[in-house]
Amino acid sequence: MRGGHADLPLHYGQVPRWLAQRMSLLGGAIVEAIVLEYGRDMFLRKLSDPCWFQSLGCVLGMDWHSSGITTSVMGALKASVNKKATELGIYICGGRGKHSLKTPNELLQIAGITGLDGDQFVKNSKLAAKVDNTAVQDGFQLYLHSFVLSIDGNWSIVQQGMNTESRLARRYHWHAPQVHSFMEEPHAFIYGYNQGQILNLTDRNAALTREAILMITKEHPDYILREAKKIAMPLHHDVREKDVNLKRLGTILALAQDRGVRSMEELLLLEGLGPRTLQSLTLVSEIIHGTPSRFEDPARFSFAHGGKDGYPFPVPTKIYDESIATLQQALDKAKIGFKERSDAIKNLSKIALQKEKDFIPNHRLDEFIAVEKSDSWKYGGRTVYGKEHAPKPKQIKNQLSLF
Repeated sequence: MRGGHADLPLHYGQVPRWLAQRMSLLGGAIVEAIVLEYGRDMFLRKLSDPCWFQSLGCVLGMDWHSSGITTSVMGALKASVNKKATELGIYICGGRGKHSLKTPNELLQIAGITGLDGDQFVKNSKLAAKVDNTAVQDGFQLYLHSFVLSIDGNWSIVQQGMNTESRLARRYHWHAPQVHSFMEEPHAFIYGYNQGQILNLTDRNAALTREAILMITKEHPDYILREAKKIAMPLHHDVREKDVNLKRLGTILALAQDRGVRSMEELLLLEGLGPRTLQSLTLVSEIIHGTPSRFEDPARFSFAHGGKDGYPFPVPTKIYDESIATLQQALDKAKIGFKERSDAIKNLSKIALQKEKDFIPNHRLDEFIAVEKSDSWKYGGRTVYGKEHAPKPKQIKNQLSLF
């Protein structure tokens, strides 16, 4: 994985406290699960994948396509991961606006604790910002810069720029193992809306121009970013069939409803969880254990815990809390040698993948979303506009088996 970028509709506003707290708890547990199962480098690799990052934001209950995912997810992870930095060996620095300016001091403080080369981290942080903000002048001005590093010396960077004219935000992802030089061909490919000619001093054809600049300034840039993944999110706020791989989503919904799966030895330890919680946990399991190809349709992951604006449906806080508790209990037991429950959660994504091979979905996504919305009050449904209430008797619909 070499990093990449994503183009997102520009959204303003704040995450309500009730959701921010849950995002921090679940996000921290997901990071801990990845580090425990696959190591610190795997988490940094996942973080550099824009599709995985977008999917993570959806699982955490953010609007599935908006720019707000970046600031909210990084803020939630910083709040939870840094509390366990000594245990996890992962540190998150920087953030949005004035917090991004604190990145150098935070990196130097961490270096003083860990013995890492803080000056080099500060240099990498500044150069990455310069490339995306200055060397490539694509109309986006950076306003968020997050530097994530491990005690092994590896790092990833997530930063986001704003274009107020097009009302788009662009998120850039970096991953240390692929950064050999920062100046020539820093992006293997950039996907976005064509806005005419731009200044790109990192293009291979700009070599002579760079040499001339070097002769004048006597600077010596020595770094590169390779972009491998890039996504452009749609402007519409609702989740539509074209935004979701219905076969994958249908498999997960069917798995949650399939009582026969309870007889499988791998899932016995999850007995007692309702089908709605299994639906959420299966998507959480994919975030932790899924391969890169599983995150090509980030909107699918919004069917774990909905979205704060009510798309595709209100956040089911009771299910959200049960997901957090189940994952955290599995982590706590795994630390003392009892991995059965964490293995059961891991197997959810495996079983979904197996069932997907021969699965044929019924294409009735709108009807399923309607049912989720009508049942939202049962699960403590909540949005930025308030809590969901039970519908009047004539509005109540029978549960549909759509997939």
